Amino acid sequence: MKYSVIVPIYEEEGNIKELDKEIREVMDKLGNYEIIYINDGSKDNSLKELKKLSKTVIVNLNRNYGQSIALDAGFKQAQGDIIISLDGDLQNDPKDIPKLLEKLEKDNLDVVAGWRKHRKDKSGIKILTKIGRLLRRIIIKDDVHDTGCTLRVYRKEAAKSLDLWGEMHRYILALLRWKGFTIGEVVVNHRPRTQGKTKYNYKKMYKGFIDLIYIWFLNKYSNRPLHMFGGLGLISFFAGLLPIIWSIYQKITGSLPLNRSGWFFLGFFLIIIGVMFFCFGILMDLTIRTNLNTSHVEKRYYVRELIKR
Repeated sequence: MKYSVIVPIYEEEGNIKELDKEIREVMDKLGNYEIIYINDGSKDNSLKELKKLSKTVIVNLNRNYGQSIALDAGFKQAQGDIIISLDGDLQNDPKDIPKLLEKLEKDNLDVVAGWRKHRKDKSGIKILTKIGRLLRRIIIKDDVHDTGCTLRVYRKEAAKSLDLWGEMHRYILALLRWKGFTIGEVVVNHRPRTQGKTKYNYKKMYKGFIDLIYIWFLNKYSNRPLHMFGGLGLISFFAGLLPIIWSIYQKITGSLPLNRSGWFFLGFFLIIIGVMFFCFGILMDLTIRTNLNTSHVEKRYYVRELIKR
């Protein structure tokens, strides 16, 4: 199998038929492909519409897990040497796929991402996107223009290396870059939504920020969290010694008893916090080592049914 096209679907019943038609018009010219739709717990008629399509694979998830899990399920199911992803809302234009594939081969890259340079979204979404991009630049040094565009092409090795959850789909490119994969960008067409409702909102923004901090920690300290928490513990411990030494000096000179010294209690508090940080780092280190040496991993999502038509 040369190409696998994966499309997460969540309540897009009005777009499915036209989207499938547009994808096939492009992929029929490229040849030897499969299309995988991931129904992410849609409560409308999306699953019924998907079942009307021919020559497709439908991964029907047990409930709504979110785009990251849907993409992960698609990556795991894909058989192609090159994996193509795009949204199910018809805002990504399948006609841009050959352009991304050309960039992938010409520059010998592992991933090529679409850049929606001229977005057709509401102004509120654009503002949130700009804030998110600024935070990514500051925290994880991510200079990709558009990390939220689902329209991408991946070499199989890159896509299969991912394990996604939460709102991690926004940080796929950063994760792959840290793994050593090469990434390129291509300006793509972005179309206005004509049917259905956008799934992006303010709640997703703060969840995305939490995941941003999480992947920063993964990149920096996932192998040895003791380096981070132990360092914080040592700083807090030695910072606590200074006010305690000062309070003892005040006691010796007779100017202030220890039980009335705010400096003494501050120092004692900082030392306790330092010890707690250090112990927490040791516990996290031991937990990670234990998990790496165990074969049992709880499933992050469940597939209700796999339909091949």
